[in-house]
Amino acid sequence: MSPAEPEPVDPEAAEPLPAVAPQLRDLRRRAALTLEAAARSAGLSPAHLSRLETGRRQPSLPMLLALARTYGTTVSELLGETPADRDAIVRAAGMEPTRAGGWTYWQAGAPARGMQALRVHVPHGAQGDIVRVHPGEEWLYVLKGRLRLRLGDATYTLEPGDSAHFDSLTPHRIAAADRLGADLLFVHTLLQSPATALCLGGTPQSPTLRDPR
Repeated sequence: MSPAEPEPVDPEAAEPLPAVAPQLRDLRRRAALTLEAAARSAGLSPAHLSRLETGRRQPSLPMLLALARTYGTTVSELLGETPADRDAIVRAAGMEPTRAGGWTYWQAGAPARGMQALRVHVPHGAQGDIVRVHPGEEWLYVLKGRLRLRLGDATYTLEPGDSAHFDSLTPHRIAAADRLGADLLFVHTLLQSPATALCLGGTPQSPTLRDPR
């Protein structure tokens, strides 16, 4: 999706995430990025990013992931979660669910690491028409339900116990294949190099593409 195109309507966008707006603005300024440069890197229009920063819209989980990569941080920090330390152990009791764009996710790894681990529930139909391209790597493991994964021109249906590990520069799309949705473990790399914004913003393809089908 090019920055000039209208953003897709997100039925879950009204869910309250009060910490997101000020965090997005502060992190962008800390990264010394203009609104236009940050929006281009995350595959958004400047107007849409402005609405996110002022709290008039709420980001979906894929948007949070894209913005976290752009700012070299984690989804947890975008949401204002700042644990006192980086414990190697993450207890189930401490995994608070967060909803964004219809997805539900739980932090499954320590923050501020080179990789971010999440346990994710993908409902049927949520974000299923968005194809993404960005630097990094992704690994996922299906826990429950069936997942439809598109990588480039190939489409795969993953059953529980199946996994996928791929370069995120391969155009990809994740969607639940069953009406009850799918649960998965998801690990992605956080690119914290100063060249990240240039790489995201300077590629011939936008980081986010509409599925032509």
